[in-house]
Amino acid sequence: MMIQQILCIVISIYFVILLIRIVLSWVPVVPDPIQPLARGVRAATDPLLVPLRGVIPPVQIGAAALDLSPLVIFFAIAILQRLFC
Repeated sequence: MMIQQILCIVISIYFVILLIRIVLSWVPVVPDPIQPLARGVRAATDPLLVPLRGVIPPVQIGAAALDLSPLVIFFAIAILQRLFC
């Protein structure tokens, strides 16, 4: 039971970290005081996002490209939360 609760907390924290990553990706230049946070968020999310980007190409929307890899991870998080939480 304790391991299940810890797993649920870790999944929830990762969800928030991924949301922060997405918000930070909208900011063209991250201010200096936030740089350490941005590096930490990238370090936590890149191990899952980078391999997914190799498998799932970005969707072209006009001149911009939409990265779908965070969406896939959100679906995986939702499934894990349903299973364990």
